[in-house]
Amino acid sequence: MRNRALLALVMVAAAIFVFGVAGLIVSGRQEPVSDFVAAPRGTPAPAGPQTLQLRPDSSPEPSPASSPEGSPDETAAAYFQAWVKSDYDAMRELVDDPPDDFADQHREFEDAALSRSLRIMVGNLVRTGDDTAEIPFTQERDEQDAGKWRFDSSLHLAVRDLTWKVVWTPAVLHPEIQPGGSLVRTEPDAGPLRPVTREGREFPQNSGAEAYLDNLMAQGVAPTNGVAVGWALEVDNPGMPAKTVLSYKPEKRPVGVRTTIDYAVQAAAARALDGVQRAAIVAVRPSTGEVLAVADRLGGKGAFDLKYPPGSTFKTITAAALLNNGLSPDSPVDCPAVYQIPFHRSIHNYKDENHGTVTLRQAFALSCNTTFARLTIERLNGDTLVDQARAFGFRAEGDSGDTWTCGSLQRPEIPDALAEDSFGQGTVEATPLCMALVAAAVESGEWRQARPLADEAPQGELRQSVPLPSNVAEGLRSLMSAVTIDGTAAGSELPQGVAGKTGTAEDGQGGQDHAWFIGYRGDLAFAVFVEHGGTGRSAAVPIAARFLKAL
Repeated sequence: MRNRALLALVMVAAAIFVFGVAGLIVSGRQEPVSDFVAAPRGTPAPAGPQTLQLRPDSSPEPSPASSPEGSPDETAAAYFQAWVKSDYDAMRELVDDPPDDFADQHREFEDAALSRSLRIMVGNLVRTGDDTAEIPFTQERDEQDAGKWRFDSSLHLAVRDLTWKVVWTPAVLHPEIQPGGSLVRTEPDAGPLRPVTREGREFPQNSGAEAYLDNLMAQGVAPTNGVAVGWALEVDNPGMPAKTVLSYKPEKRPVGVRTTIDYAVQAAAARALDGVQRAAIVAVRPSTGEVLAVADRLGGKGAFDLKYPPGSTFKTITAAALLNNGLSPDSPVDCPAVYQIPFHRSIHNYKDENHGTVTLRQAFALSCNTTFARLTIERLNGDTLVDQARAFGFRAEGDSGDTWTCGSLQRPEIPDALAEDSFGQGTVEATPLCMALVAAAVESGEWRQARPLADEAPQGELRQSVPLPSNVAEGLRSLMSAVTIDGTAAGSELPQGVAGKTGTAEDGQGGQDHAWFIGYRGDLAFAVFVEHGGTGRSAAVPIAARFLKAL
């Protein structure tokens, strides 16, 4: 019986030993047991203790005589808790022989990462010796655009002066970083961005807007050094090529800097000028002043910069002054072949046409020089005409300030000069852009300065819009409609709904006349100019018809 009792006792003891060892082995598995979470970037981290709870490992316990202060898990917990709070001073106190730039290395890492939040998930502590230990951990960072970024590292600890300390290297920040290395954020360049249409499309081939796009680039509207497309985080170690550890590329690359140009309007304007050597079309939106198209065969930015005598298209401005001074579209006026300014020169109609007594509307539609010269001499004066021109974007000689202008004239001092200016000769000059804005003002009832081509361009101080009196705007619309119904542009291939004004202007150098046609249709106003093209009806109106019919 004694032998049986002894055998039973031995078996119980053996069972206790086996299960005890098995328990130690299970506790040594690497399973996350705690994590530390930082608040979103720019906000305070959560307060309160966060305890790192680790199961005992299978390493032998140090003897009581050499027991260090604290434990590796307590040091690790304090370190991680300070990390998520960005308390680099507290972290430094827990590190054995920290580098002088310890805090700076952390800050530079965070400045490169730009993480919106940080979470540290900690695994089980592993004793690697009597006085050393290691804790695996995972950083989970929320990166703008790229989402979650996770990577594994290890925290090494050792006993130093009977105290558990962190043995720190830059690999704690990221396992790829070596001493002297750092995390760097790069932003790849998309290259120079060309201006594009308002829809984001490339401009049509041979659009005639090339000089304007180059000018936008030169003015810095389009960044000539390119723009950043996405980003990358790279580890830059001394003597080694940079290694990308995280990157982001947007699904859609920017195609360019948007302008106010409309692709269809620009294409129609460009094709309308095919085969024409020295000409321009400018189209604007009357309701906003946005430039919708600029097709230029004048060279450079001629449609915006070069001034020419506008000829009879300027009668639109003279008519506005007359309507402002008591006349109406139905007022009876004379349109003789020749008008003799008292004691001065004589004014002739084109081909000395004599239309007798007509309405102001008919005189405008037939483009009677004699009518407008006589009415200006009898009813207006130099100041009245200049003031009216200013309201349409013209500048008079002697005007001060930086007011944006697109046309110019001198104050006429004698009747001859006043008469010549009244029908767009003499000292009057305007760009094609200027006359497109005149037509736009008639359609909308308000003169607006042309908006810069690029929406992204600094707008500067735009001149306030100038409203036209309601009777003037309505009267001018009646006059311009008559031109295409039974006037100098009637019987052409212009589409229905177009109102406008033809112009034939002497170039002052004895060459062939310049041809003009300005007008509008709906919320689109335009000017067609052909240098030395002849008459407005024969040269400019057909181009306008091709342009408008293509829309």
